[in-house]
Amino acid sequence: MSNSSSFFDAVKNRRSIYAISKEQVISDDKITEIVNEAVKHTPASFNSQSARVVVLLGENHDKLWNHTEDILRKIVNNEENFKSTAEKIESFRAGYGTILFFEDTNVVAGLQQQFAAYADNFPIWSEQSSGMLQFVIWTALELEGLGASLQHYNPIIDEAITSEWGIPENWRLRAQMPFGKIVAPAGDKQFQPLEERVKVFK
Repeated sequence: MSNSSSFFDAVKNRRSIYAISKEQVISDDKITEIVNEAVKHTPASFNSQSARVVVLLGENHDKLWNHTEDILRKIVNNEENFKSTAEKIESFRAGYGTILFFEDTNVVAGLQQQFAAYADNFPIWSEQSSGMLQFVIWTALELEGLGASLQHYNPIIDEAITSEWGIPENWRLRAQMPFGKIVAPAGDKQFQPLEERVKVFK
């Protein structure tokens, strides 16, 4: 099997997994190693290295989803309408941990000042780099037998996270990735025709 085939096998197997449990699959040290390697080696425009990551395990993982549930419950303000949301939050809390992805806005602002001609693009490039980092960690977790999904409760939970874990004000939350042992696989995935999405000119 070619190197690219092995790579694409990992890409194909990476799916959004919502049925996860707290049962340990790999050590906390291995999780930390995966995150460190991904943060170090995922590319960023102008080598900005603007990505920041927080790993929440144990009670800290539970606290995140407790905060999220409390905040959303107040927003919905209707217990009947909130049932489906509560079930979704519980599925995330049932996992082993959560990875929080941030971008350092000070780094982005500094590059905007240093390279004024590209100022409008640096926030876009920052988002692109964050997306690549999320994908790298997500795929690495899948290779270790862990299921994960990507959530976006920012910005409504930003203040609670900043307060609970002392996150610097210049770190902007971009995504949350709950992960854990896979309890049930993802369902079938539908694909749009590639002919409508890819053009090749020779």
